[in-house]
Amino acid sequence: MQKPPITKSEPDETGHWSQFGGRYVPETLVAPLDELTNEFLRAREDPNFWGELNQLLRDYCGRPTPLFHARRLTADAGGAQIHLKREDLLHTGAHKINNAVGQALLARRMGKRRVIAETGAGQHGVATATVCALFGLRCIIYMGAEDVRRQALNVFRMRLLGAEVITVNSGTRILKDAINEALRDWVTNVYDTYYLLGSALGPHPYPLMVREFQSVIGREAREEILSATGKLPRALIACVGGGSNAIGLFHPFIADEGVRLIGVEAAGRGDSLGQHAARFHTETGSGGGQVGVLQGTMSYVLQDANGQIATSHSISAGLDYSAVGPEHAFLHDSERAEYARASDAEALEGFQLCAKLEGIIPALETSHAILPAIRVARELSQHDSIIVNLSGRGDKDVQLIADLQSK
Repeated sequence: MQKPPITKSEPDETGHWSQFGGRYVPETLVAPLDELTNEFLRAREDPNFWGELNQLLRDYCGRPTPLFHARRLTADAGGAQIHLKREDLLHTGAHKINNAVGQALLARRMGKRRVIAETGAGQHGVATATVCALFGLRCIIYMGAEDVRRQALNVFRMRLLGAEVITVNSGTRILKDAINEALRDWVTNVYDTYYLLGSALGPHPYPLMVREFQSVIGREAREEILSATGKLPRALIACVGGGSNAIGLFHPFIADEGVRLIGVEAAGRGDSLGQHAARFHTETGSGGGQVGVLQGTMSYVLQDANGQIATSHSISAGLDYSAVGPEHAFLHDSERAEYARASDAEALEGFQLCAKLEGIIPALETSHAILPAIRVARELSQHDSIIVNLSGRGDKDVQLIADLQSK
């Protein structure tokens, strides 16, 4: 039987998209999550909240971001017109600032003066440190030791902005471990602390809340592509770690059945567990993801045969995570969205191609979407268009890539 079309994607009152999402947390976090949910729902209906947020997005962050017609990438692909949504031009250099400003306004409404956050690639940490400096809030950032090593520039930026950066040496020393430490901090300091989670995952209301703050990407892109071409794009392509940049682009197009939604996960350096971060790579025996719970939410999670959380790998710190946001899991199972994979080598090729052909150095996370976008473009007519979400700039990755090329 053919599945009915998905025309909207909203969770129920408990934060579930079908079986995905929800709230799987210690009892000590139930009350602060209830408090946060209630405050967010009040703010969501408050025009003064949105007025202040939209003013900050415009005057401080630099919105709207342009939709750039990448003519040389288009010529190289030889098919549909490729457009880049330039989130890399935002203040701090990535889409993360959209959500950070929104949540900082919530923290201020709630009277929380201490803000904690986790970060992988460092862009969410920089965005959080930035808004804490803007609002005069104390800022503590948890970051895995491996990510501190490969994102040294962003660590310096966070400290320059006044944040305390705590290096996490437990576990695999990446994003998952940073989130664990941030949650432990929050449990201990719920009275005065706001946890500013950076992606569309974690316990309810975070996946919904982050999506709402990031949907400005898709709303703008929709207006811009209609203005430029007079019609909707045939496809949207974005990298997916936790999934905030992708769900922000996808959500305003959910009801448009003719628009393909394509997320790109990190295929890393192989198919076996520990070699990739492709949660929807679920073929039996090949080391993929299964439905499970990680860090407060039910979604697809990389697990071993005993149900233990498996390690992940990606050349990009921001995609190096064992689970994916619950709304992406829902869109995957409902077949509204597709999820492709790009390897480390393909991400490096996309990184170099975008730089050489368009004079734009993308973040390694975004770079995963470049070659899949070219493949999609080649399947389409030159009268069609596609949008790639250029979720961040690659300044933070240049030294890492230089080191790799010198070996």
